[in-house]
Amino acid sequence: MARMKRSLTPAEKREHRAYLDLVKRRMPRSRTLLRCVLAFLTGGAICALGQLIGDAGTALLSLDESARSSFVSVTLIFAAALLTGLGVYDDIGRVAGAGSVVPITGFANSVVAPAMEHRSEGIVTGVCAQIFTIAGPVLVYGVTSSVLLGLIVWAISLIK
Repeated sequence: MARMKRSLTPAEKREHRAYLDLVKRRMPRSRTLLRCVLAFLTGGAICALGQLIGDAGTALLSLDESARSSFVSVTLIFAAALLTGLGVYDDIGRVAGAGSVVPITGFANSVVAPAMEHRSEGIVTGVCAQIFTIAGPVLVYGVTSSVLLGLIVWAISLIK
């Protein structure tokens, strides 16, 4: 048998409305749009910095396209690792959110940060072990997926 729901009395309705008004006033405002804009601007700034680094590498060091891309990646990874070691990257991440995590700099930060936290445990058991907690799975899955993709391309080339 279905139970019938009891209707609220006028006093209960007023209390319920008052409660909903209180919740609405006390609930923090959503900052999603602001966070999305900051993430977009930060990610874009990191990419623009990468473009400037690449342009400087081409102009000053006469790098070809292959060397240029490696130069940009290494420079951005080094800068992110340095800023993480100095404690600045965490501040950027608090403001920028996903904009600082998505680019290659976020990976550098996620590798260096755990190592910095565990440096008191020593070089081998602290720093090196913590570096591989993040980098290890990424490298394993990256290498495995590239080998599998290579085998698929090779198999397709045999069929043709």
